[in-house]
Amino acid sequence: MGNCNTREESAVVANAQVQQLPTLRNAIASDKRHNRSFSDFSDSSSTPRRINDDPLLKNSIPDTVIAFTLFELETITKSFRSDYILGEGGFGTVYKGYIDDNDRVGLKSLPVAVKVLNRQGLQGDREWLTEVEFLGQLRHPNLVKLIGYCSEDDHRLLVYEFMFRGSLENHLFRKATVPLSWATRMMIALGAAKGLAFLHNAERPVIYRDFKTSNILLDSDYTTRLSDFGLAKNGPQGDETHVSTRVMGTFGYAAPEYVMTGHLTARSDVYSFGVVLLELLTGKRSVDKTRPSREQSLVDWARPKLNDKRKLLQIIDPRLETLYPVKAAQKACSLAYYCLSQNPKARPLMSDVVETLEPLQSSSAIELLTQVPIKNIALSDRHRMTHHRRFAGNGSGCRSPNPNYSPAPAACRVR
Repeated sequence: MGNCNTREESAVVANAQVQQLPTLRNAIASDKRHNRSFSDFSDSSSTPRRINDDPLLKNSIPDTVIAFTLFELETITKSFRSDYILGEGGFGTVYKGYIDDNDRVGLKSLPVAVKVLNRQGLQGDREWLTEVEFLGQLRHPNLVKLIGYCSEDDHRLLVYEFMFRGSLENHLFRKATVPLSWATRMMIALGAAKGLAFLHNAERPVIYRDFKTSNILLDSDYTTRLSDFGLAKNGPQGDETHVSTRVMGTFGYAAPEYVMTGHLTARSDVYSFGVVLLELLTGKRSVDKTRPSREQSLVDWARPKLNDKRKLLQIIDPRLETLYPVKAAQKACSLAYYCLSQNPKARPLMSDVVETLEPLQSSSAIELLTQVPIKNIALSDRHRMTHHRRFAGNGSGCRSPNPNYSPAPAACRVR
């Protein structure tokens, strides 16, 4: 869903100069093109399939996913009002809406996010349909919930659950926001890792292919939800080692071997996860042309320091000051180091990433309690730490890697 965030938190909305949009057609006409990272952006065929025209596709979508009419979505968004805009991306514009229990019999009142496909944008019917197919069938606490869709005439819209805290991108990189605490960052990293691990371990594995901070959404309690599945692909099966596909995604997050060859594997997602974990650790964007030339690529600048105990603490986000546990930071840095390996086979599986991050949730809290006066800790984190102190036990070390673990045992090398 890209920058699908609250109006108060959205830098896009703060600068939007959009007039009142009385109809959907006016909304689509006002959409702006957004440059995505690779010029070859679509796998789509010349004749896209439509749900209404294809009974096989229609039958593949569970009854829990609602087919909305265009009129209903205009009602839900107050005719796509400009002050309901949450954000914009390669797909189009995202609006906040509210479903009233009178709008549809049996449907409870709830806030939603409505994403409108920009017909002149960089994503098309195929990406829209891909998102409906994947999110219509996949359910997990760390994936955004698809509530419904609209495929009427030339209009393509998606309806999601509303995520009150918007995107991780805004929380990490907007200067006006309060810096995320260490505990919250590790909780977000674990939730995102669980979402990717679920996709990779599905009955038919799914490669997310566009993992980045703007596609990680946060609920009111900072629960992580992965969004924007338009570029997702089914993973290799049987004796296949990879999926050959056009290079699509975002510069700074895409795995180097995928960019070079178009060979896509689940380890491509692992690399992207390593980039996001590095952003969480440093508070810096993956690519920033305003930094000195040697520091513009975050991975090139930071990765050599991640496995050096003398240097790794120098790259931790200075906004955290001393409010983070050193041992947990070392393990998180080591995990990022292996996820960012140039050799895909040396990267851990996402299931192993989850196993490495889980102990850091409790050990971080316990270690931090011994280092920082309790009055200096935010109330929400204080409650979480107290809970972990009571119930965590001795789970501060790395777990043993599972039998399918890759040759490099990720963060368990840091003691």
